[in-house]
Amino acid sequence: MSQAERFAHLLREFERVGVDPNTISAGLAVKQEDALRVLSTLPDGAGPAAFLSSLRALTTQGAVSSERDRSRDAPV
Repeated sequence: MSQAERFAHLLREFERVGVDPNTISAGLAVKQEDALRVLSTLPDGAGPAAFLSSLRALTTQGAVSSERDRSRDAPV
């Protein structure tokens, strides 16, 4: 899938869920894959609050996993 096709897919998912991507600044700092992962779990019309809540949960979970990995690799 080309970059243009992936972007079009992302915009369709935002529309399906009921999120205006122009008003979601958090999307700018998020990987496209993460945004699509979150959007795919949401029902039609879920809205921006559901998107942001799910995105926050995903990124928080990722941050916790990264911190755990760093502490595991730290010298004793």
